[in-house]
Amino acid sequence: MVDRVYKAQILALRKRLARLREDFSNLNSTTDWTRLRIEPLLKHVERLEQLLGSEDLSSRLTKGVVFFHSDLVYLRTNVQGLERLLQFEQEILLRRNKKKTS
Repeated sequence: MVDRVYKAQILALRKRLARLREDFSNLNSTTDWTRLRIEPLLKHVERLEQLLGSEDLSSRLTKGVVFFHSDLVYLRTNVQGLERLLQFEQEILLRRNKKKTS
């Protein structure tokens, strides 16, 4: 059960990161968050998926679950932070546009 849940959550985080990459690319931000955070996180997710597909982990994950859990916590925390940052950046952009039209 842990392995299915873990794999599903990794996939969901990958999708959220891909969406964030697209959303950040549509912003005119002074910081390249895609290069700084999203791309490294996507590489981490890809590596975890490779490990999950390897022969060494083909059996159910029963030992060392704490290590896999820590990966999920790390990725979730970063994705949540990026989502908050995106919202903040979008609000700034909206305020700038309102000032220009006023």
